[in-house]
Amino acid sequence: MKSMKLMGSRFDITIVDENEEKANQYILEAVAEINRIEKIISSWDPNSETSQINKNAGLKPVKISEELFLLIERSIKISEISDGAFDITYASMDKIWKFDGTMKNIPTASEMEESVQKVGYKNIVLDQEASTVFLKNKGMKIGFGAIGKGYAADKAKALMKSKNIFAGIINASGDLSAWGKQATGEKWIVGISNPLDKEKVFSWLPIVNSSVATSGNYEKFIICKGEKYSHIIDPRTGYPTKGINSVSIFSKSAELCDALATAVFIMGKETGLSFINQLKGTEVIIVDSNNEIYKSEGIKFTKNE
Repeated sequence: MKSMKLMGSRFDITIVDENEEKANQYILEAVAEINRIEKIISSWDPNSETSQINKNAGLKPVKISEELFLLIERSIKISEISDGAFDITYASMDKIWKFDGTMKNIPTASEMEESVQKVGYKNIVLDQEASTVFLKNKGMKIGFGAIGKGYAADKAKALMKSKNIFAGIINASGDLSAWGKQATGEKWIVGISNPLDKEKVFSWLPIVNSSVATSGNYEKFIICKGEKYSHIIDPRTGYPTKGINSVSIFSKSAELCDALATAVFIMGKETGLSFINQLKGTEVIIVDSNNEIYKSEGIKFTKNE
């Protein structure tokens, strides 16, 4: 296993192979794949395809690779099924919330309304034949912060499987994609930690050729006039989410888990649970702000005190 900083986050890459030297070589290839994806989707890199799309917002369509086109297409589908709770145009939001301890008062309703004026996945125009994307309004931006790490984990896993590597884990800061079994023959096990005390684990769950992603507000939030506000902001309203401490999503792809974890956080626990219960092959564990656990219908576990 090797840990490193990629895409601005910590990645832990584990490869199961009888030959340690070969395993290390494969890890380097996985890292190269993640770096390749970052060059396409990064909003910080002025030369990336994503930056070109953002620069031309309101001006003209931009021709992009099939890979990015399909990622944007899938992102829009998730926006549609989540009623806009997940939206890659969230990057157009004016940053009126500060989570660095400098905020004394919450923004006014009109400031929040103003902050989301340029957000809206329905203003992304895709032309499949020309392979172009156009952001209709000036000042619009897309960003892959809520789906990119999961996508990179999936792509690195796919590359490793194409090389007949029989087992491993790509863990992108909690967006995790696993395949095969541990060297001991046991299933990979993931721990769902208590958001109030990350050293304590609620439960251990096996993951077989699948993925998990967790969104939490235990690291970035503010408390204003006794109310706790998460750094995860609803792209439809400009309001930070309240009432949930963490969301863990289990599904086949890390990309989907990553996006849905954000969506459920924004939807809230009742809507989020009912939403996930309607999605085949996808499960959720929600820990609310009272540290109570809620889970979708397919999850069976016993609490570990």
